[in-house]
Amino acid sequence: MPLVFGRSILGFGVVAGPPAPTWTDPDIANASYDSVSFRVATQDTIPRTATFKDDGTKMYMLGQNSDKIHQYSLSTAWDLSTASYDSVTFSVATQTGFAAEFWWSTDGDYFYVVDIIGSAVIFQYNLTTAWDLSTASYANKSFDPSEENGPIIIGFKSDGTKVYIGGNFNDTLYQYSLSTAWDISTASYDSKSLSYSSQLGNAQGLFISPNGDKVWIVGALSENTVYEYGLTTPWDMSTGSYSSISKTLSEDNNIQSLFFKSDGSKLYAMGGQNDRVYQYST
Repeated sequence: MPLVFGRSILGFGVVAGPPAPTWTDPDIANASYDSVSFRVATQDTIPRTATFKDDGTKMYMLGQNSDKIHQYSLSTAWDLSTASYDSVTFSVATQTGFAAEFWWSTDGDYFYVVDIIGSAVIFQYNLTTAWDLSTASYANKSFDPSEENGPIIIGFKSDGTKVYIGGNFNDTLYQYSLSTAWDISTASYDSKSLSYSSQLGNAQGLFISPNGDKVWIVGALSENTVYEYGLTTPWDMSTGSYSSISKTLSEDNNIQSLFFKSDGSKLYAMGGQNDRVYQYST
């Protein structure tokens, strides 16, 4: 439990702060739509990814049409019905030709954007103030995963020492080690992977549980289904297998990404057909 310092009449003492959220694996098969969504079409009509700050008070949307990441605030954490646009953006157009997905570092000091066409690499960006897009800049660091010619999904180990990259050419999630945590330019292939070819052929979004024992991949267009994979050794993709657990998200016919609340109790899916982020209880 985090500790904060407070002052009493006897001097300074240590008091307990709010407890950190405890992750519980979501029950994907029984997830239910909250009838809550947030439309992002004013910012971009080809939205690709929606992610959140670790405390649920900020949402970020990567738009392919604008090649920008857009920032939103939630007045009630994790409640999409309270979202509003911050009028804060960051352009990745100088680096990317077809921005497909992005991922935040655990502390909000870095984010990574997947470019699927042209250079087909992963680009890294730094922030001088964590989670504040207005302070972002390109880190002049990138990585070209030669195992996949069209990378489209990405995820990191929670300590930044592993990155996982997949695409739709091989329908496989590949595992890489970073010799310097969170530095994408130091990535090297671990010769470990997880195939999802038997479940889907149009992967668009990836989420890895904070403890590394579960992976969820969502497919778009005719699929629009989240598939769950279990790992017998956390963070080791070579030990992964399909859990025979899935959930079709029928609210949109073009699901592009998925993200979970920090305790696993909510799922958020970016829908490209209606340009909306959808909220589910798990």
